[in-house]
Amino acid sequence: MRIVKTIALCLAALALPASGQSPRDLNPAMPLAPAKASTPVDAPAPGTGGAALTATDVDAWLDGLMPYGLESGGIPGAVVVVVKDGKVLTQRGYGKADVKTGKPVDPNATLFRPGSVSKLFTWTAVMQQVQAGKLDLDKDVNTYLDFRIPPAFGKPITLRNLMTHTSGFEETAKYLITTDPAEVKPLGAVLKRWVPHRIYAPGSTASYSNYGASLAGYLVERVSGEKFDDYVQRHILTPLGMRHSSFIQPLPAALAGGMAQGYEVASGEPQKFEIIPMSPAGGLSATGADMAQFMIAHLAQGGPLLNPQTAALMHQTANTPIPGLPGMALGFYHEDANGLNIVGHGGDTNWFHSDLHLYLDKNVGVFVSFNAGGKAGAAHILRGKLFDSFNDRYFPQPRPALPTAVTAAEHGRVLAGHYVSSRGSLTNWLRVVTMLGETTVVLNDDNTITVAALTDAAGAPKRWREVGPWQWQEVGGEDRLGALVKDGKVVALSPKAFAPIILFLPAPASLNAGWIVPALLAALVVMLLTALSWPIVALVRRRYGYRPQIAGRPLLLHRATRATAWIAVIVAAGWMAMIAVLSSDISALDGRLDIWMRLLQLLTLIAVAGTALTIWNAWTMARSPERKRLATAWTVLVALSALYLVWLAFSLKTMTFGLNF
Repeated sequence: MRIVKTIALCLAALALPASGQSPRDLNPAMPLAPAKASTPVDAPAPGTGGAALTATDVDAWLDGLMPYGLESGGIPGAVVVVVKDGKVLTQRGYGKADVKTGKPVDPNATLFRPGSVSKLFTWTAVMQQVQAGKLDLDKDVNTYLDFRIPPAFGKPITLRNLMTHTSGFEETAKYLITTDPAEVKPLGAVLKRWVPHRIYAPGSTASYSNYGASLAGYLVERVSGEKFDDYVQRHILTPLGMRHSSFIQPLPAALAGGMAQGYEVASGEPQKFEIIPMSPAGGLSATGADMAQFMIAHLAQGGPLLNPQTAALMHQTANTPIPGLPGMALGFYHEDANGLNIVGHGGDTNWFHSDLHLYLDKNVGVFVSFNAGGKAGAAHILRGKLFDSFNDRYFPQPRPALPTAVTAAEHGRVLAGHYVSSRGSLTNWLRVVTMLGETTVVLNDDNTITVAALTDAAGAPKRWREVGPWQWQEVGGEDRLGALVKDGKVVALSPKAFAPIILFLPAPASLNAGWIVPALLAALVVMLLTALSWPIVALVRRRYGYRPQIAGRPLLLHRATRATAWIAVIVAAGWMAMIAVLSSDISALDGRLDIWMRLLQLLTLIAVAGTALTIWNAWTMARSPERKRLATAWTVLVALSALYLVWLAFSLKTMTFGLNF
């Protein structure tokens, strides 16, 4: 399962950090009241006291946290910037931008890749065009396109859907990220290459979409008449004085020398510059000092980028997937904590990991970026720790102890089961990853619940106790979990880190790994034993000179059964190899595996024909007057296994006409 988790992480490149948090709106929320299930349960009134938010104190605090975190986590370098009241409070570089040369991180000159934090620039560009009257948040996006998003669910996709990640697009992975400059194509050409299927009705389900964000960037390109990269340069970067930032990939020569090297871990080799073909989703390169100017502009009610009304619209909650948990603004997601209104975004490429947080009612912003994931995902842990510790140090508040709800056992039983991520693929072979990456919810003996996918920094599953109607708190921690319930059934659940953009949905029978995986393993064992028995039995017979009596059609069916078993084993191994290749080298998503996909599909078609012969062989054996019970039973078991594997191949969409995913 480690391979599955790794590829799932790769497919989530440019996605979200583990620290995204938020309740439903911009107003500081109150503690959960027993009679109001929709009230956020984690936001008492802002506390007072705490350390003074000064450059001296922040520097001392960061200097105590960051060097140790980088060294222990195997991360070469990082940049941290804090702004306050329209000015840079502090900007700190830690560690190395280049391990080999020893070049230190310089907040003014070292460029990092903010990943999906880039989307905030895209959404800002969109709101500029909304403000100018050239784009409408609630019009069908086809109004502005020179190609067409096919109809589905009887509803058009709007810009509001794109900005709240409720467009309904399934996940895309092919050509997501590459190191080949030849893959840098016009944005329109990238988007027209394949329009991902829509698997949810617009506005119905939060499902993070890089394609949707890139489509929004293309709308800006269409109505402005400027290439997206040029538009951002002219209307955002230049007005803010962001001279060391660019969406151009690869970087212009004037900026390339300042780019930090990206690593898996500090002791590893530096990696090639990552190219994001869907650049509005994650193509930015920027220094920490430049990111400070972007934060200052948004904190100043849009500054030179947006008027105050447009900025307020952009920052306020536009969608709340899970009542009482984080809400999604227009492009930003809420991270409200300690009674404060906080919006932000996170981003990940393969090698860079970043967060941006805006404390709207304190006029404070924080940006952090690392140039490696580090050991065991240390960068994700460290950036989450930085956010939580910053909140508690400078904006502390008491956290009332909430009693366990009397409905804990009842609701825990309803919640228990298998769930798949809303951010997944259902119409192509990545449906396999969606199924294998599902999580389970278990009701424990003490009426707490455990969600397998939600673990602490040590990798142990968190335990949750219900503290309000369909609201759970982490036992011994501060994390939150909520569920959306309709007609007494759970239709979605999510922790507050993901609630604005990704949900766990009940797994349908056709995607329920609880029975699919055991049945798959059993079928493969049967096919493997059948396949291996062919050469083994042949060698034994040859050794002892035994000649079986079977001949003619029965012999042909017998051999066809064993050949089908071999094909089934080879096909299963082939798909496992595909996942392994992609987990070790995500640049293999550039289409180089297409020929192998077609070969596996061809073998599967042969296996379909072979399955028919296997069933025929079982029927023949069962009707034979000389049948032996054990041999007949095994032949029937082989036929059933082959039939199941063929069904699974089609159910998991490994058999498709197209090669897009």
